[in-house]
Amino acid sequence: MATLRSTHNRGKLNIISTPIQSIFCLFLHLMHEKILIVDFGSQYTQLIARRVRELNVYSEIVPYTKVPKLDDTIKGVILSGSPCSVNQENAPDVDADALLNHRPVLGVCYGAQLLAKKLGGEVTPSSTREYGRANLDTIHSKDTIFKGISDGTQVWMSHGDTVTRLPEQFELLASTRSINIAAYQSKPGAYKFPVFGLQFHPEVYHSLEGSMLLKDFVIDTCGCTGDWTPASFVDDTVAQIKATVGNDKVVLGLSGGVDSTVAAILLHKAIGHNLYCVFVNNGVLRKGEFDSVLESYKGLGLNVIGADASDDFINGLEGVSDPETKRKIIGKTFIDVFDREAHSIQDVKWLGQGTIYPDVIESVSVHGPSVTIKSHHNVGGLPERMGLKIIEPLRNLFKDEVRRVGRELSIPENILNRHPFPGPGLAIRIIGAISREKITILQEADAIFINNLKKHNLYNEVWQAGVMLLPVQSVGVMGDERTYESVVALRAVTSTDGMTADWCHLPYEFLAEVSNEIINKVKGINRVVYDISSKPPSTIEWE
Repeated sequence: MATLRSTHNRGKLNIISTPIQSIFCLFLHLMHEKILIVDFGSQYTQLIARRVRELNVYSEIVPYTKVPKLDDTIKGVILSGSPCSVNQENAPDVDADALLNHRPVLGVCYGAQLLAKKLGGEVTPSSTREYGRANLDTIHSKDTIFKGISDGTQVWMSHGDTVTRLPEQFELLASTRSINIAAYQSKPGAYKFPVFGLQFHPEVYHSLEGSMLLKDFVIDTCGCTGDWTPASFVDDTVAQIKATVGNDKVVLGLSGGVDSTVAAILLHKAIGHNLYCVFVNNGVLRKGEFDSVLESYKGLGLNVIGADASDDFINGLEGVSDPETKRKIIGKTFIDVFDREAHSIQDVKWLGQGTIYPDVIESVSVHGPSVTIKSHHNVGGLPERMGLKIIEPLRNLFKDEVRRVGRELSIPENILNRHPFPGPGLAIRIIGAISREKITILQEADAIFINNLKKHNLYNEVWQAGVMLLPVQSVGVMGDERTYESVVALRAVTSTDGMTADWCHLPYEFLAEVSNEIINKVKGINRVVYDISSKPPSTIEWE
């Protein structure tokens, strides 16, 4: 049951003395068959991974500079697209000999062009850059990955180069009106395993039968059995946590969100009350969120420490305008508070984190730097001085997969369906200098927006929603008086994993009701606008 403990007059955690040791994700993928996705920098690479995982097959993304040796768990390889041209100097490359004759290979867009060029074909600049919908007017063979694909099926193109001549060991699979070589395959017996190339992107929704095509490659050609399910993930993860952690104690920072909650329940299922959870009130949470989140954890069996340190955070943030400075202040203060709370727990060895797959790969450069995690996902920028080993049971999962695992664990839907919320909280939704007054104004406006989404049954239709307090004073008239008050922007987006997002087409009547209520009830606001930009190019948050 959630309990509230004092945060004052505690010393520093005495185990914080050695450099941080990282234990990443338990290597659960070693236990399951997988499809390796070689990333050349395409904006769609994550979509390929997601489509493969929808087939209950584990997929792993690696930069083209760090392709591992193909072990027995790797059943096939997909080469991604790229913003580059295969004909440019220093174009991204891969050792084809290390892949061909070892596993089935599927090249997508740039990947198909790269294979064609390396193996003796020709790739030339397109007379007209092809971007958008096209149709496979001619399918020359339906014996392999095109079986079941409809004649004339719609596909999505995005390329500036075109394969104009195939290597002699390949044959044509499909064409469109614009390009002759829209898809190709290796001739029977040319290689030990089949090789395919697609000029289009089967992973995007606009390729109407793309999922079927990927299924033909992953299941039929590569022979994957589809054994990577939420139930198997839970069983494997719990068993691995038990084997890795043993009787050691783990401390985990809860945020009230999906990721940290699912991570906590998995850890609790494995080690019980050796897990200690800390939920910190940083003063820039949503209105009433500290108490409501603590209440939601009651009945889940978690040992939760509620640390109300709002004054510590707000005092440090007062008057600060720069977004990165805000993040650093929140990160440092969080560590101080977390350290203070952890001091009450003896002999802690591990730090649990709710890191998920997009956190890991979002900042990965295909040009070679090692994997990095955005600082605000890493418990506010955990300093190296903390001598705790890290355990991240969700490190290999996308957000929707985390929710499916949460349902497998019987976590309540009100927690699983909770919108993502930025680590720095409302501090980065106050554009400009922070003040207590602005925090209160934004909390009130935000509460009206979110409560109305729930009231009108729109909350679950939206991926993420919030209100931005702008550094703009607007002239208005209220009653018989002219006002000069603040402007807020409503933001609501639809998405699957937050990596890309579209602005949500909320009903005009709903927006009018929310605007009217905010202006009438929140003193200090006299104008409401709605953000209709998508990601990319705009991010979900404004700072």
